[in-house]
Amino acid sequence: MEELCLQEKVGVISYFSLASGFLTGKYRSKSDMEGRLRGPLVEKYLNDFGLGVIRALDGVAVRYSAKPAQIALAWLIARPSITAPIVSATNLEQLAELASAAEIKLDAAAIQQIDQVSKPR
Repeated sequence: MEELCLQEKVGVISYFSLASGFLTGKYRSKSDMEGRLRGPLVEKYLNDFGLGVIRALDGVAVRYSAKPAQIALAWLIARPSITAPIVSATNLEQLAELASAAEIKLDAAAIQQIDQVSKPR
């Protein structure tokens, strides 16, 4: 789909850019979802594929002294087809953290690492 968007010069505004909060790294087990409003929404991501993406985000986040959510957004911003990723925050601290993702410039190795684990299967 990305190739078609690039070919046709169509920009993508990604909705649920953080997969309902899963890509923040808050949800790593079923117990993390208990009592959380978004728990039922992220359960579908709690599998080997989703956890592999989280591990990759964790690894890149360490290299950039950032959080997984910031790296996920920086990766989306680096995608040539993405015009703007849409996110939500529940407080000003989260908003500032997410906004700072725009300042993170991922290198080719980081982008490739996330690309490899996030390819649809």
